[in-house]
Amino acid sequence: MDLDPVHHDGEAPPFEQVRAQIAARAASGALPAGTRLPTVRALADQLGIAVNTVARAYKELEADGVVVTEGRRGTFVRSGAASDSQAAQAAAASYAATCRSLGLTLAEAGRLLDDAW
Repeated sequence: MDLDPVHHDGEAPPFEQVRAQIAARAASGALPAGTRLPTVRALADQLGIAVNTVARAYKELEADGVVVTEGRRGTFVRSGAASDSQAAQAAAASYAATCRSLGLTLAEAGRLLDDAW
């Protein structure tokens, strides 16, 4: 699995950059359900980042339901991860409609989302 390089001076922390890339690829189908992800150590070596950074990204992905860890077998893209993207799109559309009906600007809606995140 080839991920984009992690930018240590970026706005998002390194673990979030890794988490977002894997989640986006799972949602798009570029990482199909059942795909085994590299070990934490292997991905950390590949990206040149700390093992704990990758471990946190995997933990967040598992909490989000994108991946499942099966002990010593490894970490796999969960089946249905791509369909969750459709659920996220529906939730975003609903949020946008609600914000528009309340008269909020895009910037105000984004700030509320940032605060909630």
